[in-house]
Amino acid sequence: MRYVKHYGTWGYILHRLSGLALTGYILIHIYLVSGLHNRPAWQHEMEIFRNPFLMVLEWCLFSVVIYHSLNGARIFIIDYFNGARYQKQLLTAVLVLSFVFFAGMGAIMFL
Repeated sequence: MRYVKHYGTWGYILHRLSGLALTGYILIHIYLVSGLHNRPAWQHEMEIFRNPFLMVLEWCLFSVVIYHSLNGARIFIIDYFNGARYQKQLLTAVLVLSFVFFAGMGAIMFL
């Protein structure tokens, strides 16, 4: 017998992966910022982050933050407002809103 992953399972998996990605990011961020004690060092670091490749990575970071926060709100609704019966609709709304915000931020960053 094969285990079938349902909608809620995918939401759970994506939430855990996005949480791990954010944890990894915050550790790297603290490491990079900890050495910036003066204005020239800070300005040099900011010049590095204007690299188009790093801007795309920041855009992806934004998508992870948006998904994780919206899915956290979905979990709150499921836990405290008996939203389990609307789980599929709520996860669909989270995914659609995440994509809309992701696309909007892309337009702001790159256009």
